[in-house]
Amino acid sequence: MAKIKPSKGAPYARILGVGGYRPTRVVPNEVILETIDSSDEWIRSRSGIETRHWANDEETVAAMSVEASGKAIADAGISAEQIGGVIVSTVSHFKQTPAVATEIADKLGTNNAAAFDISAGCAGFGYGLTLAKGMIVEGSAEYVLVIGVERLSDLTDLEDRATAFLFGDGAGAVVVGPAQEPAIGPTVWGSEGDKSETIKQTVPWTDYRTGEVAKFPAITQEGQAVFRWAVFEMAKVAKEALDAAGITADDLDVFIPHQANERIIDSMVKTLKLPESVTVARDVRTTGNTSAASIPLAMERLLATGEAKSGDTALVIGFGAGLVYAATVVTLP
Repeated sequence: MAKIKPSKGAPYARILGVGGYRPTRVVPNEVILETIDSSDEWIRSRSGIETRHWANDEETVAAMSVEASGKAIADAGISAEQIGGVIVSTVSHFKQTPAVATEIADKLGTNNAAAFDISAGCAGFGYGLTLAKGMIVEGSAEYVLVIGVERLSDLTDLEDRATAFLFGDGAGAVVVGPAQEPAIGPTVWGSEGDKSETIKQTVPWTDYRTGEVAKFPAITQEGQAVFRWAVFEMAKVAKEALDAAGITADDLDVFIPHQANERIIDSMVKTLKLPESVTVARDVRTTGNTSAASIPLAMERLLATGEAKSGDTALVIGFGAGLVYAATVVTLP
């Protein structure tokens, strides 16, 4: 019996560069109030959101991804030709096939990189990061691009008082490459499919196609149920990720949770008993909930503003539709 030659990858992997793209149009709460019965004060108190970005016709999922990826590649100090894998997490690319990752890989000028899309909602960046780490350690790629991108304005019901103010558009990307010491911890991830009805698309595409419903499908959620799950269950997952990495909350420099709602972020900070010295990402205030893009966008902004610095130890956690989740500890690029 022949023996298969073992893979020869790097001993570890790390994030080497990060980039982000926010659409040019900034949408304040006042615009949202044109279609729902609410107030700016209510939106801010419930979510922390003041503004969000909405894409124009030219700011497609692919176009935003290329912009964010170009910045990440430059930040990593490599060329696009060195990228061996492109992983895109999105729920708002409306072509079933081909994967938008293949278009992005081509436009960036990669050398026929492996490219595929994943659908893991707001946990998608964590899923992609874990897959990229595995590819590098396994040896199938030296550098992998992980992109979280959404045009959630296309899936927003502007007459739904519970969700109309939540969602924004944008793209965040990181380059993951080889490392000689651990810089991406073990991932704590999973799903709770029995709660899948709490965040979902209103109707299947087929119902819209056949005319059973006249209104274009949108994202809807059971706000209170999602809030309770995120606050109580995701704090436990975050603690598991710290334990898996062999550190405690006192060892953290930065906390980058999915930017779903500032009340959820505040509750998780309290439950985790994070020291005041820990920098907490609050990109949700001006970017809204961008699902898979929210963590890399928040990471990029923290580094750009100097609130976080290269080498900092950060806990990242994403959670959302499915319900799915993923948490890990990383060293910032």
